[in-house]
Amino acid sequence: MVLLTIGQLGGVKLKIIDEVRQTQPLIYHLTNQVVMNFTANGLLAFGGSPIMAMDKSEAEEMAKISNGVLINIGTVMEKDIEAMIKAGQAANTKNIPILLDPVGIAATPFRQKTVQKLIDKIQFTAIKGNVGEMAKLIDVTWETKGVESTEGDVEKVQQICLKVAKKYHTIAIVTGPLDVISDGNDVIMNQTGHQFLTKITGAGCLLGSIITACLTTMAPSMEAAYAGVQFYGEAAEKAAKLNEVNGPGTFLPNFLDALHS
Repeated sequence: MVLLTIGQLGGVKLKIIDEVRQTQPLIYHLTNQVVMNFTANGLLAFGGSPIMAMDKSEAEEMAKISNGVLINIGTVMEKDIEAMIKAGQAANTKNIPILLDPVGIAATPFRQKTVQKLIDKIQFTAIKGNVGEMAKLIDVTWETKGVESTEGDVEKVQQICLKVAKKYHTIAIVTGPLDVISDGNDVIMNQTGHQFLTKITGAGCLLGSIITACLTTMAPSMEAAYAGVQFYGEAAEKAAKLNEVNGPGTFLPNFLDALHS
């Protein structure tokens, strides 16, 4: 394992963000119903173009006209799974990047079976989740509370990230107070962010959308994922420092503004 430094990848971040804003990639979301509005507004602020659709009758066509696909199982129902598989397979045939967010996979057997079906049928460009979710993907026991995860030591999180990337031949992104990204060989960590992100619904879901937009660029996938994660954390820090921000309620609109800056 090679632990990369921020300096080694920091120079490419702005180029990736600029490319997203120039191309305004269309990101097809099969996502959490609770956060659709926030995700759409956040991606628009960042520079991408969101579209949401869950019906299996149009999933293939929607994926084919998109630049990236996000599959988030936050509020998944049995009827949604076929649409997710169709969208993912269509994206695979056109080499369109796809990100999987296995929200709450450790919570129920239904979620575990759903993720396994998706992974069996689709090759994901990236998989993003908290440490508990990512640990479940490699059958490592980790304490969780509902869909949330408790913290663990840095070395264990790095190893989980590395193993997920290797097992699924993907870019693995473990989110938390310290974000860890791996392509199965190298690992990079990100420390940007703010605790207010843990106090608003859908912060992780929106991050998945923004990473997907970055994956549509010409940059290598690991660099693109890092750019999205670091920029997102920096935007949170910028918003939280404003005098008018006193808590999650005032943080939220200012965070959207910071994503646009």
